[in-house]
Amino acid sequence: MSFLIADDRLRQLGTEILSAVWANFPRLARNQIALTWLVYDPPVIVNTGGALSSTEFWKYSVPSFSYRGVERIYPASIVKLFYLVAVHEWLQGSMVQSSVELERAMRDMIVDSSNDATSYIVDVLSGTTSGPELPAGPFATWQYQRNIVNRYYQSLGWPELESVNVNQKPWNDGPYGRERAFLGEMMENRNMLTTDAVARLLHSIIGGVAVSAVRSQQMMGLLQRSLNPADWPDNGEGEENQITGFFAEGLPKEAKVWSKAGWTSQVRHDAAYIELSDRQPFLLVAFTEGKNRDRRHLLPFLSQAFIAAMGQL
Repeated sequence: MSFLIADDRLRQLGTEILSAVWANFPRLARNQIALTWLVYDPPVIVNTGGALSSTEFWKYSVPSFSYRGVERIYPASIVKLFYLVAVHEWLQGSMVQSSVELERAMRDMIVDSSNDATSYIVDVLSGTTSGPELPAGPFATWQYQRNIVNRYYQSLGWPELESVNVNQKPWNDGPYGRERAFLGEMMENRNMLTTDAVARLLHSIIGGVAVSAVRSQQMMGLLQRSLNPADWPDNGEGEENQITGFFAEGLPKEAKVWSKAGWTSQVRHDAAYIELSDRQPFLLVAFTEGKNRDRRHLLPFLSQAFIAAMGQL
């Protein structure tokens, strides 16, 4: 059973926001956006430092609006959120040991969205490494090991995770050797997520029940974004700070935000939990597809629109 409860008031506001999106971004097709919106009515059950047990936490349903929230879409770096939770689960269960290098890679994977750091994390999680093609037998074993993260998420029994695939490394130029073979001739084994799945995972982190309360707090520490421009790393195009061109750009400076963005030349995504001084906290996940340059303005437009909608609740 899903923890998401469709809400008529959110559906009306969300539908109005989507109409405004298509009016302002006419080149965006109806099937080039997916989103999931959660609103936390009082008493707010998230960002409590893990005050609720996991059993108690999941008794609470959350009002939501979802548009194409179950559609499988290439997630780009949003998948790193799933690898972050998985590595904390491995650490909690002593399947791997903490080290300076592992902690550095976890930080760089989330704070800087480093693909190299994520490659290391995937190796640690699965006990596999990249390299040249393998004979059939060893390759079958390698593939089974690489799918361990998928098996972990399926073991949670969350309906939102039934269709996801999280077994690939992110690349700058693309995979080679056994990694390219594992991806499939038509890239049919790509990472695939839905906005509903991402919303549930982020909800569990913010709720303090992802692995444990202490580990959820550690994850939140990596996900929190500063809205002070002086704190933003920049590659000259403003893309690497996960602020410019994403939800956080559209937020008032006094807002608090915990987020993970993902982007390629084909997609631009963001997932964020947002706290404002004058309205309820909310969680928003949006996946957008297409090459149009104006897509850089879409996610800030969305966050501003949803903030305005929050004022009507």
